[in-house]
Amino acid sequence: MLRFFRLITIIYVALRFGLDEFILAHKSTRWLIFPLKLVLFTRNTSAPRAVRLRLALESLGPIFVKFGQMLSTRRDLMPADIAEELAKLQDQVPPFPSAQAVALIEKEYGKKLLEVFASFDVTPIASASVAQVHFAELHDGRKVAVKILRPGIEPIINHDIALLDAGALLLETFWADGKRLKPREVVAEFNKYLHDELDLMREAASASELRRNFPDSKLLLVPEMYWDWCNSNVMVMERMQGIPISQIAALKEAGISLSKLASNGVEIFYTQVFRDGFFHADMHPGNIMVAADGRYIALDFGIMGTLTDSDKNYLAQNFIAFFNRDYKRVAELHIESGWAPAQTRVDELEAAIRSVCEPIFARPLSEVSFGRVLLKLFQTSRRFGIEIQPQLVLLQKTLLNIEGLGLQLDPNLDLWKTAKPWLERWMSEQIGWRGFLRSLKTEAPRYATLLPQIPRLLHQQLASHNIEHIETAFKMMLTQQAQRNRLLGVGVVLLAAMLGVAVFIALKMAA
Repeated sequence: MLRFFRLITIIYVALRFGLDEFILAHKSTRWLIFPLKLVLFTRNTSAPRAVRLRLALESLGPIFVKFGQMLSTRRDLMPADIAEELAKLQDQVPPFPSAQAVALIEKEYGKKLLEVFASFDVTPIASASVAQVHFAELHDGRKVAVKILRPGIEPIINHDIALLDAGALLLETFWADGKRLKPREVVAEFNKYLHDELDLMREAASASELRRNFPDSKLLLVPEMYWDWCNSNVMVMERMQGIPISQIAALKEAGISLSKLASNGVEIFYTQVFRDGFFHADMHPGNIMVAADGRYIALDFGIMGTLTDSDKNYLAQNFIAFFNRDYKRVAELHIESGWAPAQTRVDELEAAIRSVCEPIFARPLSEVSFGRVLLKLFQTSRRFGIEIQPQLVLLQKTLLNIEGLGLQLDPNLDLWKTAKPWLERWMSEQIGWRGFLRSLKTEAPRYATLLPQIPRLLHQQLASHNIEHIETAFKMMLTQQAQRNRLLGVGVVLLAAMLGVAVFIALKMAA
């Protein structure tokens, strides 16, 4: 019942803000325009379409806000007016009342506000879909940012996820490609990451790990978490100073090289993904600032992605094969990794991938529409029965964010040229002797623990079988050992004979 009412709400909001014009513009549905105008004659649609779309997404809640955030980074696909307006969703979502924020802080700490902070700005500096941020100062003089979870946000997310799950079930039931694309698994992954955002203690831990992965970095700054003031609903961190990365004019005025900033962003992304297997998966411009020295400042760590060693290895090899235009290797990797069915013909998959990817090379990023490329790859995957990998959904989303960000900073950025040397260096470190030594060092503690246990584990294994099996195995072992002993004896005799002949020949030659 809740899902039904939520669906009605979505339809109502869409009609209230006149979003039906986005659908009814298609020639097959234009006949509905007049009847709807008669029924909805009281609504006011005088505001620009982009403003109405933003207001509708804000009204529908956090999931739809996040969808708008993603669209705002795709200026190559979105009309300029819509992209500009949706960019306001990144950090200008209407805040909840400051009185609620203060009450929540006092409830969480069991103290009055000014007992916790020396000063607290009741006007939020940023407001997003799940939480809002206030500036404050601790009693020891440290300037901090305080992130506070929106009250009552979890039931709203649960209702939206339930609706998405129902839609995914319909796709699996009635759409031919539904089961292959695993929409319910994708929704489950989305649900997991959204609920991770509702635990600010988890977010603080993620930020701490990302900061530990980039100590003294010349590329990336991550705020320090102040654990004594962190819990599930409130997070207190170091206050960072910088220019929002979306303010291009301000960056230029500060003397920051946009082309260098763009290439550094690509390097940061690949370092997180392939070196650490732990990456910031919500890299829209509202979550990134730039320090005075040109370093990135990462903010909002509610959505973090992880990759297994196997995923990292196959992804890196796929990227390098793409960069080298080795489409046969790309096809082989898809089959080896299990992403494509085992019976897939390599030559057919190779030809299909070549036809999609070859046109995008030797072009600046500004001339590449990855939206069209992804559509063609989707059509190719459908033909060969390639299944969507739910664990890679966040990575795909982050790649789209990186592309949109790169376009804003440097329209001439060559994404392939920037990434290829880094990936080749990473692969040489993983596969070469340095990778072998690193793996040996990593596994050494495990082996040191396991080796002394082998006699006990062997005894347990033997004791778990009945005595007849043990006797049979022992007799077989003795028989095999006897055979080996006979062979060893023959080998010793032959070796002695060969040595004797060699000595005899040597003596004859010396005489």
